[in-house]
Amino acid sequence: MGETLILNASTEPLTFVSVKRAMLLVLKDKAEIVEAHAQRRIHSEKESYPYPLVIRLLAYVRIPRRFRGIVTNPLLFARDNFTCQYCGRHKSRLRKKERLTREHVKPISRGGADSWDNVTTACSTCNHSKGSRLPYEAHMYPKTTPFAPRYIAIVLISQVKNPQQKRYIEPFIKGR
Repeated sequence: MGETLILNASTEPLTFVSVKRAMLLVLKDKAEIVEAHAQRRIHSEKESYPYPLVIRLLAYVRIPRRFRGIVTNPLLFARDNFTCQYCGRHKSRLRKKERLTREHVKPISRGGADSWDNVTTACSTCNHSKGSRLPYEAHMYPKTTPFAPRYIAIVLISQVKNPQQKRYIEPFIKGR
C-alpha cells in the first residue's frame, strides 16, 4: 500500500500515514476523503472504498506555526525545489562533479547570517563563481527571495510522490 496525506481541518498539511491508517480515520468518522486514486479501490468482504490519496481531519489539531530552527541542507534544497537559484538547473541536470550547496546571499564573512532568509540553494559552480561577494558585486541574483518555510510543509514536500498530494502542500510552504 502507499501513503496518504493528512490535512488538518483547516486544510493545512500535517503528515503522511499508511493507507490503512487513513481508512481507519475515515471509517471512524474522524476524517473525510478529499482526493482518491482514480483507478484503485480498497475492497473489504462486503464493501468497496475509494483509495485515499488525501484526507482531511474533521476536528482541528493544533500544530506549531513556524519552524525557527537551524537551516539544514535537505530542507533548504527541498524549499528551493532542488534547483540552483542562480543558473536554474535542477539537481538532475548537474554535471558529474557538481552538487547542490548552501549559498549565503550576504556572505558570513561580510556580516551575513546562517538563517533561512539569507541562504539559498546553488550548484557548486555558481557558489564558487559568486564567492564571498554580494549579489550586486558578482552580478548574480537568486531567482527567488530566501524565506523561512513552514516546517511541516517543507518536510512533507520533500516526501511527495503524487502530484495530487503536492497541490495541497505547496501553498503552505511560504505560509499565507
